[in-house]
Amino acid sequence: MTGLVIKNTGSHYIVLTEDGVERPCLAKGNLRLRGFRSTNPIVVGDHVVVDSLPEQSEEEPLYIKDILPRKNYIIRRAANLSKESHILAANIDASFLVCTIAAPETSTTFIDRFLATAEAYRVPTELIFNKVDLYAPEALAYMEELITLYEHIGYPCHRVSAETGEGVGALIDHLKGKITLFSGHSGVGKSTLINRLIPGVELRTGSISHAHFKGMHTTTFSQMIPIPDASGGYLIDTPGIKGFGMLEMEEAEVSHYFPELFEVGASCRFGNCTHTHEPGCAVRAAVEDGAIVASRYISYLGILEDKEGGKYRPEYK
Repeated sequence: MTGLVIKNTGSHYIVLTEDGVERPCLAKGNLRLRGFRSTNPIVVGDHVVVDSLPEQSEEEPLYIKDILPRKNYIIRRAANLSKESHILAANIDASFLVCTIAAPETSTTFIDRFLATAEAYRVPTELIFNKVDLYAPEALAYMEELITLYEHIGYPCHRVSAETGEGVGALIDHLKGKITLFSGHSGVGKSTLINRLIPGVELRTGSISHAHFKGMHTTTFSQMIPIPDASGGYLIDTPGIKGFGMLEMEEAEVSHYFPELFEVGASCRFGNCTHTHEPGCAVRAAVEDGAIVASRYISYLGILEDKEGGKYRPEYK
């Protein structure tokens, strides 16, 4: 019997099986011995094969014995360095990255790393700038600069306040009929936003740590939430993440996942230009002229540094 993993609480899963029943499941022991270098070999969005016993009740856990091929996923380097990767979700149609200008700040480094990973797996991504009701004029001006930057590259942006409801209603049309991942730092208001989008879901929300202006984890597991009247649409809620170390990218491919660098790089003198030191580099010239925004180029160089030195920097926000 096959099914869809709709909730993951560590070693326990809820699988929507092909007969339409949500069943508790565990991973078979031999599944964990297949060389998965991941903190979570089975993730929300996975299509899996489960054992079904003739006399088994719906309350008894089934065992997941295989994971069907994934069409895509969003992956990052795990904070636990004994493992290689942490997969946020699999088989997704789109993703939303929820950002805030302050309390906590979502840095352009974090945004760019998330976007590059989404590009690598062909996951269309949009940015949600939350908490617009809280920002001073200077912060609003900076937010508009970021929106101009990312919309010019091709990423749709949304200005919302999950607290007041401003701009939230317009998001629901972007979710219909799709499986959409919601991600972002802890404290950016994901849970409050999802509660606004899907009345009655009642996700737990938390406060900001005023000592460090960072979010406190309120979502502790990943789950798929059905979108009402959405023709099979789901929203995937995930725990807040701090850093975004990169994985599964060859150095020569990194610029491919920065659309503006890839476009301008076609004019470089050398076909294998790394855009770091080569003569006749069109990308570096574009950065100097302001045609490519410096923060994006810095993010690109930071990923190259990670690839060269195998470094993972948890302080990346």
